[in-house]
Amino acid sequence: MHPWVLAHTGGKRSADVLVVLRDRATLDGVRALRSRRARGRAVHDALWETAQRSQAPLRRWLAERGVQFRPFYIVNALLVRGDRHLVEELARRPEVARIEANPVVQNNLPVTAASDDGSLAAGIEWGVERINAPSLWAMGVTGQGIVVGGQDTGVDWTHPALRNGYRGWDGATADHDYNWHDAIHDSVGNPCGNDSPVPCDDQGHGTHTMGTVVGDDGAGNRIGVAPGARWIACRNMDRTNGTPARYLECMEFFLAPYPIGGTPAEGDPSLAPDVTNNSWSCPASEGCSWDTLKAGVEALRAAGIMVVVAAGNDGPACGTVSEPPALYQGAYTVGATNDQDDLALFSSRGPASVNQDDPDLVKPDVVAPGVAVRSCMPGGLYATWNGTSMAAPHVAGAVALLWSALPALRHNVDATETLLDVSARALPTIVEGCGGNYATGPNNSWGWGLVDVAAAFARGSSPNLPRVPRRASGRALPSR
Repeated sequence: MHPWVLAHTGGKRSADVLVVLRDRATLDGVRALRSRRARGRAVHDALWETAQRSQAPLRRWLAERGVQFRPFYIVNALLVRGDRHLVEELARRPEVARIEANPVVQNNLPVTAASDDGSLAAGIEWGVERINAPSLWAMGVTGQGIVVGGQDTGVDWTHPALRNGYRGWDGATADHDYNWHDAIHDSVGNPCGNDSPVPCDDQGHGTHTMGTVVGDDGAGNRIGVAPGARWIACRNMDRTNGTPARYLECMEFFLAPYPIGGTPAEGDPSLAPDVTNNSWSCPASEGCSWDTLKAGVEALRAAGIMVVVAAGNDGPACGTVSEPPALYQGAYTVGATNDQDDLALFSSRGPASVNQDDPDLVKPDVVAPGVAVRSCMPGGLYATWNGTSMAAPHVAGAVALLWSALPALRHNVDATETLLDVSARALPTIVEGCGGNYATGPNNSWGWGLVDVAAAFARGSSPNLPRVPRRASGRALPSR
């Protein structure tokens, strides 16, 4: 049992815990499937079958005792509320691997540096320019055919910069089925309420990050990297407060979206997004185990969904990429730069020392603009924020552009990461070392460098491009 579980179930107290089972689905063969739809279905079915079979005896045992639970399949686990006696009984069951914490996690999200009503539109925002997105726009590539998923504080889908990109909007009517899910079920006094049937943002962070991925109001506020892409969303935080169960619920929705008011049993993997943006963390300091979310990230990746995550804002010390999901090999982790291409002081640095599978894992993978980033806010407003939360959506948008431009690359996450890695630009300013190559990258400060989607497209279009497989660990890396 996690120490948090013991600490929060003493006396007569009860707590929400995640009961993780031993059985895990085998996903090794899905990479051989060429179709993303086939891969998504294969991953979903393998995970679903394993969970239904292995959880059945435990579900019956809990039901007989009148214990409420919420099953998951993307990670073979159940969310259970119980006291010390119950969790000790659960821990003794042979099918149970461990009892994990499900604390409420306070995310330290950015504070608004400046706000405006949209009248300060200055054309293409500097961060979008800096990663060379307009070079692909000039070729008619704006992210068409790609769907981006954002799990965050929600999204104001009616914002002029976001409405036309929402997959649930056809220009006349809205259909939120399979396009929106609210994982907040027990808030008190939240402006969006619980289980909101329409996309809603209770804080603004999710609207801001989605704006950087796809936003464009058609009136000069050109804030998004891939304005031709579509988006769907899942709310995983109650006014910035998350839990591991909420994060898993949104991952499960993205693997196989289901209707409003529906259940994962109605999930349709064919409606999954292509790439997800994750500008949040699950810190160990709040009781989160390092590997609670790991299998969820790996399942999305196996299904051909690229998981882009923020590195965190705990820099400049080394080893501060220390919170899930940024520390996972299966996630593409993004640090932040300013408009001089210098590494932001707050940007977390590697190695991902808490990653017990690979304590020397090089992180972040790349960096992107994350200082003074202007994007949209609920109510038709705009704001300028700082944070790796602002950097990650630049890269999610870059993936949308790249996959729109190079259909053969779509859902090949290994090749896409390699392409972005080797085409990134080394930062011009020397920063203190946290290990790695500070001449050309990679290193534990800025990874491979500043993402350049035009350079990635050029390399990906070249018939002479060496098809270098994605690194198997953070220490064996392809050369430039």
